[in-house]
Amino acid sequence: MSDETISTSRRRLMQGASLGMAVAMSGAAWSAQKEEGANATDQAAAPLRDPRQGYPHPPFQEQSQPWPGLAGKMTPRPDHGETSYRGSGKLLGRRALITGGDSGIGRATAIAFAREGADVAISYLPAEEPDAKEVIELIQKAGRKALALPGDIRDETMCQNLVARVIAAFGGIDLLVNNAGRQHSFDSILDITTEYFDWTLKTNLYAMFWITKAAVAHMPPGSSIVNTASVNAYDPAVNLLDYSLTKGGIVAFTKGLAKQMIKRGIRVNGVAPGPFWTALQVSGGQTEKNIKDFGGNTPMGRPGQPAEIAHVYVQLAAAESSYVTGQIYGETGGRGEP
Repeated sequence: MSDETISTSRRRLMQGASLGMAVAMSGAAWSAQKEEGANATDQAAAPLRDPRQGYPHPPFQEQSQPWPGLAGKMTPRPDHGETSYRGSGKLLGRRALITGGDSGIGRATAIAFAREGADVAISYLPAEEPDAKEVIELIQKAGRKALALPGDIRDETMCQNLVARVIAAFGGIDLLVNNAGRQHSFDSILDITTEYFDWTLKTNLYAMFWITKAAVAHMPPGSSIVNTASVNAYDPAVNLLDYSLTKGGIVAFTKGLAKQMIKRGIRVNGVAPGPFWTALQVSGGQTEKNIKDFGGNTPMGRPGQPAEIAHVYVQLAAAESSYVTGQIYGETGGRGEP
């Protein structure tokens, strides 16, 4: 046999051995991936849950509180995700300001943001301190910085100071949730005084404008703003005329601002909740009679709990929603708006 023949045979033998080793290694890697994937699936698997069940249904106990109300005094107490929300690092290193972060949807969002890795500042009225203290503790337990900002956002200087204090404490701001709201039930326009009308517009519209204006000057590209609108922007309740007016304004503000801010690399979106079980409702937002049946007129047959909507704010704030701006996301228990 010639040297050339021996060399050729040796090459084929080595190539075959290499191919066999590669196939074996690939098979082992594939088996490991399958096993790892199976374990991950097993760990993530959870039983299906009927969305109509698992949360309180009307009739509720008739109840009322002085404005602005405390979640801790409601019956039943709202679920803000205190024990259920699990983060996955979607907002790691972000710096957030959430208005009305002491209770309701703002509280649920603050908890979720912190567990997703963000430092969180919450603004609230001084009367809401008991609720706010609980939120601050929950943010800190998540291992994130927390900043309490009591005060009345109907004052422009207060709004500017909120933003300045967040920047000083966190080194910047890249998430803003305009959530604080004023709602009071009136059966007729004839019952709405100029004082109440001004109160609602200053809280829901002026403050949002002032805070956003102060924040965007310091927000880098990649930042996100999420505004809380309402189903009442699309289907105004007969007893919430001035409130519905402001929520319609928030929708227009969100869509218009999104067109401006994308030029700075900032996304702006909104959320339009339906009936959610929050302190807003029991502190004048609904009559005691309406509280008894609150949320019962939805196809779901119940009001939403704040824990059920926090994930929407997280998703809109997260970088993976990079192509989403100028949108209003509804969560209404099946009513179909927006």
